[in-house]
Amino acid sequence: MLPRIASVQNPLRVAVFISGSGSGLNAMLEYQKTPRAYLISLILSDNEDALGLNYGSKYGVKATAIPLPHTQDKIHQRLSHEAMIDEELVNSNIELIVLNGYMRIITPLFINKWKGRIINIHPSLLPKFPGIYAHRDAINAKTNESGCTVHLVDDGIDTGHILAQKKVSVSPNETIKTLQEKIKKIEHQLYPEIINLLSTGQYHSKS
Repeated sequence: MLPRIASVQNPLRVAVFISGSGSGLNAMLEYQKTPRAYLISLILSDNEDALGLNYGSKYGVKATAIPLPHTQDKIHQRLSHEAMIDEELVNSNIELIVLNGYMRIITPLFINKWKGRIINIHPSLLPKFPGIYAHRDAINAKTNESGCTVHLVDDGIDTGHILAQKKVSVSPNETIKTLQEKIKKIEHQLYPEIINLLSTGQYHSKS
């Protein structure tokens, strides 16, 4: 189930999940300064010290941290944490979840509830180089191109349906840091555009 078809007059209410600085979040907020079919209505983090929460006051968006509850039972901890997150989403009338540097693995239970309404951006041309070491893996493979992928989230690791991709070249002397910065620039361009297209009932399939 994909989100409803929205419009500039009735934009889709979006929550952005972050764990750190939120540079990609800033790009989305800048993009929506021109009226779009989506509106970031909630910034949510598992980390109370996440610098990206500061964008809430800058842009007039509700920003909240929901840290993990203190309990020894790890399964109960995860489920309780996600229950608190889900309650916040429902109370904020959220229609689409956008993961942007969110470092927690989401349980299948939560994903199934929000299936088709959670998206992520990954720094490789999926299905190549899934997981957290995408830049390192791309360099080690001596590939001549990499990029980023916007995809729906399922209960696999970077296996959801691909909405869009954007490529960059990988030079022979590329480092993890230079490739990361190169891809981050195109992520900041692509992600807001695809969120807007998804909100209007359109999305790009894998090319």
